Amino acid sequence: MSHPQRSGAAPGRASAARSGLAAAREGLRRVRTAATTTEPGRLRVIGAGLAALLLAFGAITAWQVSDRSAAADAVVGHSQPLSAAAADIYRSLADADTTAASGFLAGGKEPRAVRERYEKDIATASELLVKAAANADRASFEHTQITRLNQQLPAYTGLVESARANNRQGLPLGGAYLRYASDQMRLELLPAARKLYEAETGRLRADYRDAESWPWFALAAGVLTLGALGWAQHREYRRTNRVFSQGLLAATAATTVALLWLTAGHGVACADLSGSYAHGAKSMDVLHTARIASLQARGAENLTLVARGAVVTGDNHDAYEESYRLNMRQLAGDPAASAPVGGLLERARTLADGRGGRDPVSRAVGFAQQWRQRHQQERAVDDGGDYAKALPMVIGDRDSTGESFDRVDAQLQQALDHEQGEFRHSADDGRGALTGLAVGAAALALLGALGVVLGIGRRLSEYR
Repeated sequence: MSHPQRSGAAPGRASAARSGLAAAREGLRRVRTAATTTEPGRLRVIGAGLAALLLAFGAITAWQVSDRSAAADAVVGHSQPLSAAAADIYRSLADADTTAASGFLAGGKEPRAVRERYEKDIATASELLVKAAANADRASFEHTQITRLNQQLPAYTGLVESARANNRQGLPLGGAYLRYASDQMRLELLPAARKLYEAETGRLRADYRDAESWPWFALAAGVLTLGALGWAQHREYRRTNRVFSQGLLAATAATTVALLWLTAGHGVACADLSGSYAHGAKSMDVLHTARIASLQARGAENLTLVARGAVVTGDNHDAYEESYRLNMRQLAGDPAASAPVGGLLERARTLADGRGGRDPVSRAVGFAQQWRQRHQQERAVDDGGDYAKALPMVIGDRDSTGESFDRVDAQLQQALDHEQGEFRHSADDGRGALTGLAVGAAALALLGALGVVLGIGRRLSEYR
């Protein structure tokens, strides 16, 4: 008896489902007809579309501006400081190697100031490596170079200590230890430090690109929204002969203000960030490279006296003297070229912003020329067989190549301090131009959407 009842219930449910679907279709048809064939319906569709456009414009603007603001913050607070720290690691290591050679040349009684400078360089490099490791992803290229530096640095300092101990006892083996330590610095430590610096500088350039890229989606959404608002108001004028709709006019004003704010704010940010790179970050990159070239030239100059011709190139020239000349050409150009060839110092002077940056570099150029002249005189004396007279011409306190090197280094440091200030000022102005833009544009878009709802609602009330 129960089976016929269940079989009769199934067709009933199917019939009810078909009836419900038909009713839904009819309802949708009536809504579509009312929206497309009657003026109130069309106004509702237009209002919904305009409000959606405004909200989309606000959301896209907030998203793109937030991304660029975060990139600008990264330039100032993360990537540039890390790039500068990597350069300081490189400089500290190069200076430690140069200072170790200077102390060795002084003989068994190494000056205390030289010893302290070497220890400070090693401590600075070690401290900066710890900080760099804390900011690097363990799987990143940067972390690989940091690990390599941390492994090689103790071996280098151990070789330097062995060279110093043998030197105090007057044993010639000390020179071999020092040359081996210097080779490890030049072939292992400094290349790793250079790669770390290049990686951090590459990250800085990437952050600059992200911060300066134009928010094209937001700009396109703003122009599209303005066009739609203009069309809606023109349509209303043609149909009603009313010049203004206060709600749509308010929405248009809000959209225009947001679009102009976006264009002007990002334009100012781009100009300031571009200036901070051209006259700050880029200039500092050249200055860091120049400072390292001067340190390597100085280290090679010292090792020329330490090795006493024991290390030669394939064409039987002193290897360390060749290294000195190469680094000095990189630093101050090639004076022997038929046409003037500028080096890093000339490039730094060109990039410097204002006298505060150019004057120290100009003085460094003069001291580099003095250094070259004194070096030529010293080499003539040493090549003539008078090592005792040549030694103070390199490591002496006055009228020595060491004095000229110290003056070059001091001027480059002064120029770096100035360019760092220029970078910070311009970069802060750049990210400041984006302050409040994301929130402000979103708020204006929301106000515009509200204006559309009120404006369209007022027209709809006239049909009731």
